[in-house]
Amino acid sequence: MLGGISLEDELALAGRLADAAWIAIRPHFRALTDVDNKVANPPVNLSPARPTPTARPAIPARAEFDPVTEGDRAAERAIRAILAAECPQHGVTGEEYPETPSSSGYRWLIDPIDGTRAFVAGLPVWTTLISLVGPDDVPIIGIIDQPVLGERYVGWPGGAELQRRGTRTPIRVSECQDLRRATIATTDPFILNPAEQGAWAHLRATARIARYGLDAYAYARLAAGTIDLVAETGLKAWDVAALIPVVRGAGGLATDWRGNAPKLGGQIVCASSEGVMDQALLALRRSATLA
Repeated sequence: MLGGISLEDELALAGRLADAAWIAIRPHFRALTDVDNKVANPPVNLSPARPTPTARPAIPARAEFDPVTEGDRAAERAIRAILAAECPQHGVTGEEYPETPSSSGYRWLIDPIDGTRAFVAGLPVWTTLISLVGPDDVPIIGIIDQPVLGERYVGWPGGAELQRRGTRTPIRVSECQDLRRATIATTDPFILNPAEQGAWAHLRATARIARYGLDAYAYARLAAGTIDLVAETGLKAWDVAALIPVVRGAGGLATDWRGNAPKLGGQIVCASSEGVMDQALLALRRSATLA
């Protein structure tokens, strides 16, 4: 028992939620007919100013695009149906539907498809994120599920494992202690503001390898020991909650860009060791938000 809940029971329930999500998502992966934009009335500059003879032609402003698919919505509906039936006392916060209040102090945070852009592109690096968060807003358990690859990363206080093809293998972060030897990741450096881009440029220039476009799958691979640092910004609660138990359960570190306890959203950095984290924070602190 942990804080009045059974950790074993909640982990089993989280696994069933991930199973249900994949059943709902599977018909839509690589078979998309419609992709909706969650941004209302995106600004589009269709009539750029006529260029002068000495000026470069203006580039039209790119419309803001935040994709959502029926796979996202179907998966969250499937998860919510199970939670409403099995633990209505816990709240639910998901990306696609309004929040369900909690009467127990506990709540489930759900991102049915984290990495919808990868999903739309048919790339198997999107994941389903599921986490149970306690009354103090600290994530207790987390699942990062990549069902196309058959990989489910599960974390809880004191442990983490990779579940694959009926096997359960404990996972552990790498032993890398030096940023100069590290493999690092962020999903998209172009979504960083100028100050954040400066911090990332320092990390990229220092690290051995930098990879992009992995969304939450990068944190799963950090927990499994093949990536050493992930730094991101502009995250929502459902983007973050599942990552923390998986990374920490595998022996890794998770903080905000100031080195403090991570918040459910905003800026987060996860690292395999104190050595890598301390070196990264030298750059990240310069562009850390005040909130």
